[in-house]
Amino acid sequence: MRIVFVLTLAVWLAASFHAIASEPPRNGQLTFGWAVESITPDRPVAVGGQYHTRISGQVHDPLLATALAIETRDDRGVIDQAVMVSCDLSLIRRQTQARVRELVKDQLPDLDVQKILISATHTHTAPALTDADETDLHPYDFIGSWAYRIPADQTDIMRPAQYLAFLEQRIGAAVVKAWKARQPGGLSFALSHAVIAHNRRAVYADGTARMYGNTSDPTFSHLEGVSDHAVDVLFFWRGNEQLEGLVVNVYCPAQEVEGEQYLSADFWCDARRLLRDRYGADLQILPLVGASGDQSPHLMWNKPAEAAMRQQRKLSSREEIARRIVRAVDDVLDVARSNIRAELPFQHRVSSVRLPVWQVSDERYAQAVTTYEAGKDKTDELASPDYIHWRVSRTMAARYEHQKQEPFFQTELHLLRLGDLAVASNPFELYADYGLQIKARSPALQTCVVQLTADCAAYLPTERAVLGGGYSARIDDGVVGPAGGKVFVEETTRILREMFSP
Repeated sequence: MRIVFVLTLAVWLAASFHAIASEPPRNGQLTFGWAVESITPDRPVAVGGQYHTRISGQVHDPLLATALAIETRDDRGVIDQAVMVSCDLSLIRRQTQARVRELVKDQLPDLDVQKILISATHTHTAPALTDADETDLHPYDFIGSWAYRIPADQTDIMRPAQYLAFLEQRIGAAVVKAWKARQPGGLSFALSHAVIAHNRRAVYADGTARMYGNTSDPTFSHLEGVSDHAVDVLFFWRGNEQLEGLVVNVYCPAQEVEGEQYLSADFWCDARRLLRDRYGADLQILPLVGASGDQSPHLMWNKPAEAAMRQQRKLSSREEIARRIVRAVDDVLDVARSNIRAELPFQHRVSSVRLPVWQVSDERYAQAVTTYEAGKDKTDELASPDYIHWRVSRTMAARYEHQKQEPFFQTELHLLRLGDLAVASNPFELYADYGLQIKARSPALQTCVVQLTADCAAYLPTERAVLGGGYSARIDDGVVGPAGGKVFVEETTRILREMFSP
């Protein structure tokens, strides 16, 4: 009798699990709210993104944090939630996401704060988020290699720790305002295109690759990878088809003016202005950056012809990119207007995934120790590039020791289903090939792959990029390598299949 009972129970549990797993996602009434907060510092700061320390007090255009809160409900209550935040920053630190959640949880008891996801547009003209004063960096925290030396006698500078506290308060305020602003509305989405990104890795006859390599070199062979010209556009509507806001995902980082001394949102500032000129001054715009770790807006060929066209149009390079984004939105507006849904299935999965770390070899460890020991007593004397290389070596040595105890990198992935649309996040500067693999294998009608969300684990290059070498394809430039990239794609597509299963 005991055996029969156990077998019967097992069959019942299996059947019950199958029924739960195969239950179709619930349709619910969509509500959403928006908020925008300035994250522009009011004092000079160190500017991140280059090998040398840049100090800037000049603001070319404002830096913003834009929040979009989404929730669906039916007669059984809440179905799911998300608060998406986009920041005009080079990256998002893991600690920033955690602190924002802590800041808002008591103010928003009806929000699951784990459903907050914060992304960066990757502008290289935004405040640095660490400096040499921060000493307790985790070996797998990539930002530790890019901690700048800020002169101690410049007391008027807002230090990165001070800026982070300011930033987290502002992002938290945007989350609270957006959540409290939720009202019923409608959603539609469409796939458009704009030529903005170019693969930035030139490959030569000997098989080597160089970022921004000279394509007029007689030994230039080809660009290493594809460029993704897709533009994912989500339209949010109120009342009688009144367009209130856009989420625009472009597969290109915002780094057209990356080497400047001033603070800037880069081409997204121009895109916001032109979109509001077109669709109304109150239009809300949340920019996202798709998988584009090997992409850039910098031209690799046709440079004179492109410059001549901009001159004839009387546009800067930033304005030309913004013009193309507006045209991409224009091109699909009528399609989107005809497919507005006020009720739709909505799911938001937050998944913690263990990815194998890129293992530091014995040889690389020996090189790192040699460089570290040679510079450790004279860091003040090192030129800026040499200082960054010294920090990279210190990081490599720490990773070598830590990988023996922890050979995995724990990463937070967010996967959203909004009707037939999927949004899949990652913390990397993700090579475009991985984004294409996810989109090609996704069961969704349309899939947005969004990078630099919830953390910054730096570049995730492909195997062919590693063979070519060069910046962004070395172990120095990323915590996870091609082996981890395969696991990442498998996990992302597995979860998407579960979310979109019949």
